[in-house]
Amino acid sequence: MKLSYQTFKINFYLSLILIVLISCNNENQTIKEEKETHSESEHSKSNNEEDSSTVTTLTNEQIKEVGISFGKIEDRDLTATIKANGTLRVPNNSKANATSLYGGVIKTLRVQLGDYVKKGQVIATIENPQFIQLQDEYLMIDSRIKLAEQESQRQRILNEGGAGALKNLQSATTDLSTLRTRKASLHKQIQLMGINPNNVKTSNMRTGLAVLSPISGTVSNEFAKIGTYVDVSSPVLEIVNNSLLHLDLQIFEKDLPFIKVGQMVNFTITNNPNTIYSAKVFNIGSSFEDESKTIAIHCTVIGNKMGLIDGMNITGTISIDNVLTPTVTDQAIVEADGKYYIFIIKDKTKNEFEKVEITKNASNLGYTAITTTKDIPKNIEIVTKGAFFINAKLENKGGHEH
Repeated sequence: MKLSYQTFKINFYLSLILIVLISCNNENQTIKEEKETHSESEHSKSNNEEDSSTVTTLTNEQIKEVGISFGKIEDRDLTATIKANGTLRVPNNSKANATSLYGGVIKTLRVQLGDYVKKGQVIATIENPQFIQLQDEYLMIDSRIKLAEQESQRQRILNEGGAGALKNLQSATTDLSTLRTRKASLHKQIQLMGINPNNVKTSNMRTGLAVLSPISGTVSNEFAKIGTYVDVSSPVLEIVNNSLLHLDLQIFEKDLPFIKVGQMVNFTITNNPNTIYSAKVFNIGSSFEDESKTIAIHCTVIGNKMGLIDGMNITGTISIDNVLTPTVTDQAIVEADGKYYIFIIKDKTKNEFEKVEITKNASNLGYTAITTTKDIPKNIEIVTKGAFFINAKLENKGGHEH
């Protein structure tokens, strides 16, 4: 049967459309496959570049020539030390200001900065005309009391005989009581001035008073000089008992587990680093100091205290005994860009090594305690000697192996 021209035309166009659709589908599939291949290639390239920045290989000859050694991360009882900064402090109950109970002008200063004084020692004298007035009044008070007693007795007799007014007797009695109270007050004031009231006479009245040291210790500060006026609120000198010096060390949180009461601390002061002093931990703080993220460790200074003064800055070293911790040899650690690394054996058959970042902790006798920044197998081998050479080769490689 012959197809009509119209039918042939329709079939032709349908076939053409089908061919175009198949062609487009094949082209899209090809583009998708190319993209996937390109993506995989880029990913592989990225991984290879990342690996190449931390991984390198050596030849057997290089390993032998450099003398590279291998070992493992070992748990050791590390006797080590922790360094910390601190300050010398004297508790407030071992500090005192020397003051006068009465105002006056400084006449003499008998000590100077740095001198050692004993409790009760005269450290200064002051003068004031009021001192003479108080003693003079004390000498006159007895005669005034005697006259007041006579007047009170006379008024009592008059009142009993009906010849005197009651108000006169009451006034005389009040005057007598007032004078007796004043005498007691003067007696006490003169005692506080350091004068024996029983020895006060017209011929030996004192014009000056002594300022006594309230505690034994060292003169740490001077507030007055000869000729200045001081009163009860004006200290003359500050005295510190340095025998009770404490050492406050600032310890970081990571080191806190290693600190125990009773541990010994060796320290030096800034202006004399050649002299080593000793202290013992007696208290561990329970809160952070300000924003420093450190905790105060309080220590008692023992032994030699010569040259130590309240407020001095020091550098201390705390002994750590028998701390079981992961360690490597000092030669296993390399430093680069302010960070620390070790090399683990990634593939022993290929002599392939990978650089792993660590944190250094305490060191002693050629070993250093470490903390790795990523998990690594417990028994994996590491480079214990020659790590510096491997790191140099890795850095010279520049990320590309030839």
